[in-house]
Amino acid sequence: MVSDGYYYGLAMIVAAVLLGWLAGPLWAIPACLLAFFFLWFFRDPERAIPDSPGALVSPGDGKVTEVASIVMNGVPLTRISIFLSVFDVHVNRSPIAGVIRKVHYQKGKFLNAMNPASAEDNEQNVVTVEGDGHSVIFKQIAGLLARRIVFNKKAGDTVERGERVGLIKFGSRVDVLMDASAAVQIKVGDRVKGGSSVLAHLARESKPLSAVGAEVTRQGAL
Repeated sequence: MVSDGYYYGLAMIVAAVLLGWLAGPLWAIPACLLAFFFLWFFRDPERAIPDSPGALVSPGDGKVTEVASIVMNGVPLTRISIFLSVFDVHVNRSPIAGVIRKVHYQKGKFLNAMNPASAEDNEQNVVTVEGDGHSVIFKQIAGLLARRIVFNKKAGDTVERGERVGLIKFGSRVDVLMDASAAVQIKVGDRVKGGSSVLAHLARESKPLSAVGAEVTRQGAL
């Protein structure tokens, strides 16, 4: 379990005890239910990480809402969007093994994460990872309920495929941008699990997305 679950859960248990003592046992029930919810919401299950060469895994649990071909800074890319409902595990994982080259936090709106505009307009954390000749960008995007994005790594850190790197609290979205040559393995409507579901297989050689990452950072600063 993520440590936040203990903090939130303990706070609600204390509130339940106080309410039960001051107002009666029935008043403690809502706080007890909230304590249970927080302990459940911040769960952090172990996952079997695929070891096949070139596999790109999902950075989060949820439902695939978009698989699109886009062009960014003149580079053709594939973008996969995953919506995390309040019922999904919200721990985020690195889609590939490598070195984190860029981390850019962008303040913004809190539109519904199902809204396509949230990919650009919402508060988000944009991360570029390079490894084994591949470069991948993934975004932690705040949703209608999410008000805090947690990222535990920094530029220069080394990560393993499927390694825990952060958390988005409550409803949210994650996007993954990869070279257009990647062989996508999922479709819209599929449910995926962070760290264990393979979203795509990367080609043996792909173009670095450093320039694209710089463009994402520049746009976020506007």
